[in-house]
Amino acid sequence: MKDPFLDLFSIIEDRKKSKSKKSYTLSLFKEGEKKIAQKFGEESAELIIDYLKGTKKRTIEEATDLIYHLFVLLSSKKISYQDIQKELVKRNNVRRK
Repeated sequence: MKDPFLDLFSIIEDRKKSKSKKSYTLSLFKEGEKKIAQKFGEESAELIIDYLKGTKKRTIEEATDLIYHLFVLLSSKKISYQDIQKELVKRNNVRRK
């Protein structure tokens, strides 16, 4: 089964290298870290609002937007999908008291 998160991360990496003037992803990278952080913050707030007051459908949509912007943020710091996977595995292997 394909991993939609890996697919999304790969698309973001490809768009980062593209020269398309129509790419929203590329425009975020060109605007820099402050813009990327701002968009992540905006999407976080929107998810919280929809979680508290919105519908399930809107919460799913905002969660998807947040995941996209999180992946852009990670990619801008040269953090790979595999880096995150390794950290999750490491944390999963820690015994909890």
